Amino acid sequence: MHYKITGKQIDIGASLNTYVEDELGGIVGKYSGRPTDAHVVFSRDGHGYQCEIILHLSTGLMVQSHATENEIYPAFDKAGEKIDKQLRRYKRRLKDHHHKRKEPVALSQGSSYILAGSEDDQSPEPDTLQPIIVAEMETKIPSLSVGEAVMQMELAGAPVLVFQNEGHERVNVVYRREDGNIGWIDPSNNG
Repeated sequence: MHYKITGKQIDIGASLNTYVEDELGGIVGKYSGRPTDAHVVFSRDGHGYQCEIILHLSTGLMVQSHATENEIYPAFDKAGEKIDKQLRRYKRRLKDHHHKRKEPVALSQGSSYILAGSEDDQSPEPDTLQPIIVAEMETKIPSLSVGEAVMQMELAGAPVLVFQNEGHERVNVVYRREDGNIGWIDPSNNG
């Protein structure tokens, strides 16, 4: 497994690196025998520490968690527990996913934009209706079945996931509804 352990404006010592590699390796080893990539980011959050873990599984799926605690080790432990819980919840489906899928999830490129919001709600009508783009970046759109897309959205802790439906090659969306259920948008070619 490949680890990338970084700190935002804080130094990460060798003992924390070793601790993270040992603990995360143990968690992932219980659920997946294949090598994966892990990116762990530590940062200051007021008087405490924040830990974010992004785990890329060999099938192309991603698991993500974050936690905030007063000390750096407990912040990692809490984020690691969340990863463990997510992997345990989807263990059977992840294993079935490995057996059904011979190749990793195919990814296609897409553009992602961050649009500027208004400073205040009382601002006058803008000169143009074109939004101001603050950032433009590349994003990856996975090619998944609907069930895999729902699982990926849950594992990543995301409210929405855009994916290419393997069944018919069209772009689809799954999202968490306000009532707690999952919504699925499947635009048809009938226009």
